[in-house]
Amino acid sequence: MLPIAVDALGGDKAPSEIIAGAREAVAAGIDVILVGPRGLAGCEGFELIEASEVIEMHEDAASSVRNKKDSTLVRAAEAVRDGKASAMISAGNTGATMASALLRMGRIAGVKRPAIATPIPAPGTTPTVLLDAGANAEVEPEWLVQFGLMGSVYADARFGVKNPRVGLLSIGEEPGKGDTLRKETYELLKVAPGINFIGNVEGRDLMTGVVDVVVTDGFTGNVVLKTLEGSLRTVVKALFTAFGQPEYADAANTLMPALLPLYETLDPDTYGGAILLGVDGVCIISHGSSSARAMVNGIKCAQEMVETGMVEAIRVAISSTLAE
Repeated sequence: MLPIAVDALGGDKAPSEIIAGAREAVAAGIDVILVGPRGLAGCEGFELIEASEVIEMHEDAASSVRNKKDSTLVRAAEAVRDGKASAMISAGNTGATMASALLRMGRIAGVKRPAIATPIPAPGTTPTVLLDAGANAEVEPEWLVQFGLMGSVYADARFGVKNPRVGLLSIGEEPGKGDTLRKETYELLKVAPGINFIGNVEGRDLMTGVVDVVVTDGFTGNVVLKTLEGSLRTVVKALFTAFGQPEYADAANTLMPALLPLYETLDPDTYGGAILLGVDGVCIISHGSSSARAMVNGIKCAQEMVETGMVEAIRVAISSTLAE
């Protein structure tokens, strides 16, 4: 398999943590190629795609991709397009990562809009795939149907979920609940081929295992994602603070063995990042604060999606629906 192109300068902890994660991936048998400037510290032993510019977190995505043609993100996307890499991964500017992949790799034929799919932990079962998690603030009903189809392919490819249950995020389970977008989408999803639609779901259902794929617009999806991340971070911090008190030392020693696997499940670093579905290549978007552990897990995810042929499976699924 072609190497995974890693944006060495993307993220708050770049390049040290990014390169450390890349080394772990290589140790695990995955071929990696770094994208960064000549003479990048710590890149010894790696093949390097030279890029003299970096798109910072605060920069506008579209204009940066157009103006910084020698940026690490643009060069990584071009490596996939040109057959030098099998996939790309970055913990940098999310919008610019998406724009680079879309403009350089292009869309799969028939895809209306790409969507960001994020695994939401569901303790005791496989994660729930939430999309869109931020790529499209405003959407049309037909786009959400495609999100459901692409999310179903991804849930199968990554988590082995056969015939995944697809839910539409709304303010109530009843078919009539929600705004005009939700109501129109519901009617389309009911008859959409290739989608195991189970109806409306609510925010409380995302971490329960009652649904495998949840579709919504990118504005709502991103708010849901950030709310969950903040809530989980607050709860975990409160638990560790309490366990650090001397009077709770015995309780901490007793409970820690049971809580650590749960913490592993809830930790975003476990999943390595989100994936941009609908572009003609594998593009992993990692969290801006990604550690080496997150990076190696993201690289592993990229390799798995290449090996399972996820992009081709989405292509087939989309073309099948267009032929209906």
